[in-house]
Amino acid sequence: MNCWPSRFPCAAPTPPAGPRTPPALSLHDTLTRSLLEQLPFALTGAQRRAFSEIAADLTSDHPMQRLLQGDVGSGKTCVAALAMLQAAENGRQAVLMAPTEILAEQHYRKLTDWLAPLGIAVAWLSGSRRKKEREATLARLAAGEVLLAVGTHALIEDPVALPLLALAVVDEQHRFGVRQRLALREKGQAGESPHMLMMSATPIPRTLAMSYYADLDVSVLDELPPGRTPIVTKLVKDERRDEVIRRVHDACLKGRQAYWVCPLIEESEALQLKTAEESFEMLSAALPELKIGLVHGRLKNDEKSATMAAFIANEVQVLVATTVIEVGVDVPNASLMVIEHAERFGLAQLHQLRGRVGRGAHESACILIFAQPLSQTGPRAPQGDLRTHRRFHHRPRRSAHPRPR
Repeated sequence: MNCWPSRFPCAAPTPPAGPRTPPALSLHDTLTRSLLEQLPFALTGAQRRAFSEIAADLTSDHPMQRLLQGDVGSGKTCVAALAMLQAAENGRQAVLMAPTEILAEQHYRKLTDWLAPLGIAVAWLSGSRRKKEREATLARLAAGEVLLAVGTHALIEDPVALPLLALAVVDEQHRFGVRQRLALREKGQAGESPHMLMMSATPIPRTLAMSYYADLDVSVLDELPPGRTPIVTKLVKDERRDEVIRRVHDACLKGRQAYWVCPLIEESEALQLKTAEESFEMLSAALPELKIGLVHGRLKNDEKSATMAAFIANEVQVLVATTVIEVGVDVPNASLMVIEHAERFGLAQLHQLRGRVGRGAHESACILIFAQPLSQTGPRAPQGDLRTHRRFHHRPRRSAHPRPR
């Protein structure tokens, strides 16, 4: 008797197996080879191994269910792009779904930069797009004129039709619910089950359990690209905030950039915490020679996009933000991450936030400002669990029996 749904009511039961078959995606090695030749960097050994495993699954007669696990900055997006190209080589559609608009737009821009020279168009779908643009994109996807698409939860809405869907990639898999991932899979043709590739640096316990019991295959990116240096993590009491501000000042004068993350947008009567708006005003006054930007979830999308673009262009040196930047923001010049009230964040959140720095060749640091009093284990937990990039790497037990598909 299967007691999983009754013991864990938030988990959706696995749908019964039916006659659904996966689309066959042969590896023609044309577009994928062209992409590899034009990339300004060489793949790591881990990336090559992961893509080899994924490519083999895509040619299989069983629908792929694979987790691509790798630390932030390890190159998961590049591996996903190669897998999506394998679908395009076969005249089939592939989509990449991300949990936030900032991350989804970044993926769209990166894939467009990589694939436009190959003559491959990428569609962009999000809830904030204008109605006319959205309808035009939906029509092109429904007609099969565009084979690759990137979007947010908008991809799983009813009006979206993907008749040629063969591969669905879910980035930051831990940020989506079970039914949301299933809804994306249901976008495929009747009688077909698209291949599923999920990506995460911090898999949730349910995902790890699925990999352990052979319900999910795992590819691990256990190498960082050449030139990356380890991120130094420091715990600092809140009374030393002035020292942290001086360090931000010194880093920015050397040409680097910094993040300053806060748990709240504005003041709360219930919680006496430093807010993003308060920190923005404080840093603007303390660092008048630097340009300070502010990003949070209540801003309009145009404002967020403009501020992020200015930060990427180094027109903004310090970005004050909430956890809206937790996933996907990629600015190689940013070398310093400051997190206010670090005791208010979960370990996975701290790990993801720290991953916004250390993406270039510069030495990077993550400063965790915490307020007293803390429990005896409080100060030690983040330092112990964040001291290595490989904390979350999980090598599953390999089942002696093939899993049912």
